[in-house]
Amino acid sequence: MFPNALLVIFFLILALPSPGQNAASQIKAETQRLQQSLKDKPISDPDFRDLNSMAEGGLKAAAEALSAGWFYLSLERLNQASDLLHGARFAAEKKAATTKGGMPVFESEWSRASLSLSALEQETRKSNWNDAPAALRALAETAQGRTMPLLDGARGFAIATGPKDGLFYLGEAQGQAEFTKLCASLDFPRKAGTLPRRSLLPELRSLQEKTNAAFVPPRSTELHPRFIALNSTLNVARELDAARAYSGALYQYLDAVRHYGMLDAPPVDAARQSELKAAAVALLKKLAASGRDDSIAQLFAERAASQVAPPGGSAPSADEWRSAQVIIDQVMPAYYATLKAASPLQQASGKTIDLTLVRWPYT
Repeated sequence: MFPNALLVIFFLILALPSPGQNAASQIKAETQRLQQSLKDKPISDPDFRDLNSMAEGGLKAAAEALSAGWFYLSLERLNQASDLLHGARFAAEKKAATTKGGMPVFESEWSRASLSLSALEQETRKSNWNDAPAALRALAETAQGRTMPLLDGARGFAIATGPKDGLFYLGEAQGQAEFTKLCASLDFPRKAGTLPRRSLLPELRSLQEKTNAAFVPPRSTELHPRFIALNSTLNVARELDAARAYSGALYQYLDAVRHYGMLDAPPVDAARQSELKAAAVALLKKLAASGRDDSIAQLFAERAASQVAPPGGSAPSADEWRSAQVIIDQVMPAYYATLKAASPLQQASGKTIDLTLVRWPYT
């Protein structure tokens, strides 16, 4: 760990507003519940055994983020860990029966989940987000936007490659629905100044065009996983935008900006590392002093803070330094640019054709 990293963390914590105690307690309780569940009932199926440590690590990161005062980052990491845990556990528990019974058993599980998730979705859609921070709404909208596509994708995988292959996605769908419900239950008032909510279609189209132009050999081959993550995030952002879930769309758009920036982000030398640590402190202080609800920007600032000075005490990796650099240099300017009025969309000239794209969820 860098000599002044503990001092950096100290100032980062001071710079943050304290979350509502009830909300922080709820997040802590849910994290501990999942940690205890994993301890009491680890996933033993060899197909998913590696996910034990991944989920455990994610829950530990969520707890550390909450202890450091990074409220939104703790929620984001909690959702990532919960997603893995729900998917792996459901698949492991239902695998034997589904393998033996085939599609009829899978269809029974799918129908039961579909009824439950549809009812839960109707319940959470009635939630009043007017007094909630934009970041909390963004996390909930993203999780809710993923739930039904994962449910549909589960059936698609079951039909295409075998009944047991849809189970993981079925478990993920249930995990996303539960996380949406958790977000809706949190009592954490936002700042007085509201964040403008608008369509981000112009920004999304522009970023997609830049992504398409960048997808050429040899980079398209060498950085293929990054391009997959980038396009997946853009897809989610467009779907949320079309559903007028504008907080979630902004969150996903900014994450896509980060993915795009990582394609060309250079290594971070020692001098730049010191600059980034200072910049992360300054950014969090700036957001804390804002009278506007800049919580979505704060979520990314918390990511950068955790990357330059991980609360667990480890030294940042090369990718963590690069990600923090992209957040500060590219994501933050993109965020402030979205607060302005949208640019008019350019109308395409000439003939057009309609294309129907079929894809699995978020791949």
